[in-house]
Amino acid sequence: MGILSYLLGFVIFFNIALGISIIFLERKDASSTWAWLMVLLFIPIAGFFLYLIFGKPISKRRIFTWDTKSRLGVKAAVQSQLRALEEQRFDFKDKQIAEHEDLVYLHLRNDDAIFTQDNKVKIFTDGKEKFDALAKDLEKATDHIHLLYYIIRSDELGQRIADILVKKANEGVDVRVLYDDMGSRSLKRSYIKRLRAAGVQVEAFFPPKIPKINFKINYRNHRKLAIIDGKVGYIGGFNIGDEYLGKDKKFGYWRDTHLRIYGDSVNNMQTRFILDWNQASRNHILYEERYYAAEPAGDVGIQVVSSGPDSDWEQIKNGYIKMIMSAKDYIYIQTPYFIPDESLRDALRIATLSGVKVKIMIPNKPDHPFVYWATLSYIGDLLNAGAEIYIYQDGFLHAKTIVVDGEIASVGTANIDVRSFRLNFEVNAFLYDKEVAAKLEDAYNADILLSTQMTKKLYQRRSLGIRFKESVSRLISPVL
Repeated sequence: MGILSYLLGFVIFFNIALGISIIFLERKDASSTWAWLMVLLFIPIAGFFLYLIFGKPISKRRIFTWDTKSRLGVKAAVQSQLRALEEQRFDFKDKQIAEHEDLVYLHLRNDDAIFTQDNKVKIFTDGKEKFDALAKDLEKATDHIHLLYYIIRSDELGQRIADILVKKANEGVDVRVLYDDMGSRSLKRSYIKRLRAAGVQVEAFFPPKIPKINFKINYRNHRKLAIIDGKVGYIGGFNIGDEYLGKDKKFGYWRDTHLRIYGDSVNNMQTRFILDWNQASRNHILYEERYYAAEPAGDVGIQVVSSGPDSDWEQIKNGYIKMIMSAKDYIYIQTPYFIPDESLRDALRIATLSGVKVKIMIPNKPDHPFVYWATLSYIGDLLNAGAEIYIYQDGFLHAKTIVVDGEIASVGTANIDVRSFRLNFEVNAFLYDKEVAAKLEDAYNADILLSTQMTKKLYQRRSLGIRFKESVSRLISPVL
């Protein structure tokens, strides 16, 4: 009895100490603080270990070698563009983009996101088309291939990509593959060994220092980037796996959005890859001109914006809010998970109440149940404000797309949820071009034809069971 009392006292002491740390030292937002305090209160022993794994904040020191930016000339370019904007002498090739110079300035100042205006963009909404195009570009590589994916699987698509990488490595092309340790936890060791045997450099992001025990498991590199010869880049939502080709019976057709880009923004994608690679690998990439071989290819304006838990700013979320608050006519959003924090929720509510047409599209099935039920609960808030909500029915919707007024758009890896804003390492392309925005809008309208609209009446008919799931999921949504 004495030992049990001692253990109970020990647990209570540590829970109290941890609670004090969460409240006074870590300074989490109120919703996350309360969520973790509830976890510690109701499951004190398990809650303590859950917090160590999922709640412990990452060090605010830069985990990337940011001095690389100086060597690559990024800092100088950013300062030059900031001064030009501040002095109202920035040369916008498309004068209509000047209406959004405050968004350009925001990303320059908060994320060193250089604004480029000479890009050509191809939009993919189908996995087969995207990976066929990627495979062709990989086959054409003569100097280097850089791949970063949250998920890489050892299935048919994974083997198809591996075959090409092995072939190109044998031809003397420098091939580097970076994957997230958590996202690619099912990746077979034999797959990695085969790549390495051919000379491909393969690294995991945040692998455990102790096998099976990873205290950084909650911080995931959710980015998807492919850069070939420094001339062409891919960015968007598709990972490498058969389900992204629509071959998983559970999800069916996989609707996503991905971009292939030519132009100077590929240089900025390359810098993002180098920063991530140098964090994960001891074999650092040093500056060489061959990695920065992008050539002007069009007239699309782009900023490549990154965010992550190592930053004091939620760069992509702030970009979303700035876009929403700039809207005059409409906002179209596609996201598989909709768990906005209070600031983004208020921005959407204010836009809707101001007469801006807000349309939000979500999937009709969950790949993460708690996240899905939380999504449904937040949808109700905006329905009451007058937003139009669409439920995609032709498979699984995984696109992370925002289009505003047919002028600006964002496509990338960041969902509209707390995890993407605060816990994951993400990357998005912010696009300043009417033609690209129009194509994304056309894709959205085509998806509406494959969706059902959620009305207030339908929403109010939800069963008690669904409402209970929503309530519980919403309560823990800050820590999902």
